[in-house]
Amino acid sequence: MRYSRVCIEALGYELAPNVVTSAALEDRLAPLYKSLYISPGQLAALSGIRERRFWNPGQRMSDGALAAARKAMATSGFEASEIGAVIYCGVCRDNLEPATACAVAAGLGIGGAAVIQDISNACLGILSGMIDVANRIELGQIRAGLVVSCESSREINDLMIERLLRAATMDNYKTTLATLTGGSGAVAVLLTDSELSVSQHRLISQAIRSAPEHHKICRWGPDTGIPASAPMIMETDAPAVLTHGVTLGRATWRDFLETTKWSPSQVDRVICHQVTAGHRAAILGALEIPLDRDFSTFEYLGNIGTVSLPMTLAIAAEREVVRAGDRVGLLGIGSGLNCMMLGVEW
Repeated sequence: MRYSRVCIEALGYELAPNVVTSAALEDRLAPLYKSLYISPGQLAALSGIRERRFWNPGQRMSDGALAAARKAMATSGFEASEIGAVIYCGVCRDNLEPATACAVAAGLGIGGAAVIQDISNACLGILSGMIDVANRIELGQIRAGLVVSCESSREINDLMIERLLRAATMDNYKTTLATLTGGSGAVAVLLTDSELSVSQHRLISQAIRSAPEHHKICRWGPDTGIPASAPMIMETDAPAVLTHGVTLGRATWRDFLETTKWSPSQVDRVICHQVTAGHRAAILGALEIPLDRDFSTFEYLGNIGTVSLPMTLAIAAEREVVRAGDRVGLLGIGSGLNCMMLGVEW
């Protein structure tokens, strides 16, 4: 699908305050490493992630998302009365109900006829939210909308480390290794009708493909404890995710080039969902995208789920890695499996 009247007007993000190195996590796993004869340094070596950030204990997801949203609103100059939708898209939420978006909207003073809701789609939540708002703008239903998210990896890391120390097996280590790459942060994306836009960062198109037959290879749950006795798990078959993700990514990339009407050489920059160094190299290699066209943040921020891609775009724009006139591909593959790619003329 192509868009004719949608712009990414502003981005805002909030970094979690506590820097946690991969070495510090491995220190907590020292008994497991000793029993399995694992050399320290493997986490950084295997993932390319040196550090990530954690929120303070008790952090509410709506508070992080609200801080990021206020930054995006301040940058744009838009008023609360001009916002027609607030969509919260994080994997982490304050509650099963009400929608975490309600707390964010209340904090911003947005209500009335505005659409206030949550959307969940694993690590692609923000891209799903952007498409939802973009479609509403394209149809003339609203003229501006906020897409927000906040993710926290402190709690799931604590749970998984405790579990690994209780059951120190190589199989458990392999299936929970992806959990230890997680980071924390918050982001907001303000999309507007091009007639109202100062930035003129135009959303050109979207391409979407899915392979739901692979929905069991990455799981995190239960949500907030339903049934109450169900254990919290986070298990990832990383090789399977990569193999099937690459296949799905290739097919979506072909659709992306067709919908944007760009040739591969015309894509100036790509911003990918941030996973690990291995995933980055495999995906870019499969799509035949030179590494120097990509900008990454996973080495110091880890995988922040839904927050990773838009925060990385915001940092790239701040550092002028993404510049006015650049054709930018926003490329996301998430568990499910789902793949989404958005084309933007910056």
